[in-house]
Parts: sequence; structure tokens; C-alpha cells
Amino acid sequence: MERIDSHMHVWRLARGDYDWMTPDLGAIYRDFEIDDAWPAARAAGVSSVILVQAAATAAETDYLLSLAEADARVAGVVGWVDFEAAGAVAEIARRAADPRMLGLRPMIADLPDPEWILRPAFSPLLEAMAGHGLVFDGHARADLIPVMTRLADRHPALQIVLNHGGKPQIATGNLAAWRADLAALAQRPNVACKLSGLLTEAGVRTSDDALGEIAAHIRDCFGPSRVMWGSDWPVLNHAGDYAGWATQSARLINRFFPEHQRAVWAGNARRIYLNRSGA
Repeated sequence: MERIDSHMHVWRLARGDYDWMTPDLGAIYRDFEIDDAWPAARAAGVSSVILVQAAATAAETDYLLSLAEADARVAGVVGWVDFEAAGAVAEIARRAADPRMLGLRPMIADLPDPEWILRPAFSPLLEAMAGHGLVFDGHARADLIPVMTRLADRHPALQIVLNHGGKPQIATGNLAAWRADLAALAQRPNVACKLSGLLTEAGVRTSDDALGEIAAHIRDCFGPSRVMWGSDWPVLNHAGDYAGWATQSARLINRFFPEHQRAVWAGNARRIYLNRSGA
């Protein structure tokens, strides 16, 4: 069975543009290359990965695209464009001309204005993304899910992929708002969701039952054709490791998507990210 990791990061600290990266991050404050994860990824059946930006710079996107060009394991890149720059629409078109560029991820969860992405000035950029077949990766925080709903309503032709299930507050069990907001978001057919990044939100509630509650709601909201698996490695290392998450994911996907495992492991990511209409 083909497996695509729809959400992996790599970084080299010496590049100097990871503003959020500080020594207090401990286990992830070092360089990470695909090779560091590959023994566990390969053992889990992963054949390719989608690299996702971790720095709000064009230089990092160039770095990721250089990896994609050199490494057949990289299916493509979700990069970054400065939405506030003059000529941003032209830059989106330039980036979209590279078939390895699959989408863009403004780091909205790190910005002080939660409604930043809804600024009218960005509408032409989002329309350009839709026209070129680029996915909008939704940088996640639970309170931003309603913002994604408004974004999806404004731009129905834009494919949006919510990262990490919207980062539910699993550790505290404060899930009521997340449940309602996710259900509302999922009513928009142009939105899909990554089954990723859950362990880092779980605290001690990492059991199959605790994470299964989340997986079941994601399934109930989005159905089997709009959910895709990802590792969120190496951020994952804060709460586990690649092999452990892949093994637990296999149990969850077998339990909650028994007839649609191929879709969740790879088929949905391939359709949504890799079959670009605008490349």
C-alpha cells in the first residue's frame, strides 16, 4: 500500500531564518534531514514526502525546492510567499510554474491578527493560487478554524488543507468548540484535513482511545475522501517518534477508515496535492 507523508519539515539552523527556533525547544533544536527520518519512514511503508515550510522566507522555499529537485523521495513542496509584498500575484505565478511547488502556507498562527488572511488586499493572491492549482495549507490553531471557514466561503475554488486537525486541545479535553468549528468547516467542500500533529497536542492523553476520539470526529466531519495522513516530523519529536506515530496511525486508520486506508495513507494526498491542474 502506497503511503505518502503529507507533512514533513527539514531544516538547517545555520540558514538563519527560523525565527521561532530557540534552544528551549530542546529535542528539535538541531538540524534535521530526510535521511534522519527515513529508516523509520521506510519501515512504515512511506515512499514519498511533502515538505512543508518552516520559515517565512523565500530563501527557505528555494532550499526546499532544491531538495525536491535532488531527491526522488520528495513529492513536492508547500512553500511560502510574502503576501504583503508588491508583485505578490506575479510571484505566486512564478512559483506555480515549478511543478514541484504544490501549495503555500502563510504562517497565520504566528501572526498577532487572527484575521490577517481575510484582508481584502489578499483576495487577488488567493484567486491566483486557485487559478494555478496551488493548495492553501492552513497553519493551525483551534481558534483559527472559523477563520478558515470564512476563507473557504470567500474562495470556493481554492483548495484548503487544514493542518493537524486544527490542533484540538486534547491535553485539556476542552474540545467542544473544536468539534463544532470543525464540523462547520467541513461543510465547505473545498477543505480537507490532515491527520497529523496530534501527539504534540495530547499531553498525557496519547492512548488510542483519546486520539481515536479525535480521529473519529475528523472522519465524521470530512469523510474518507478529505483526510490525509502526515507525520509533522520533526516537531513530532516533542511527544514521540516517527515509528511510534506511524504504528499508532496504522491502528487508528484501520479502526476508523477500514475500507478507505489507501485513500487516507496516500490517495487523497495524491489527488489534492500532486494532481495539480495549474502547473
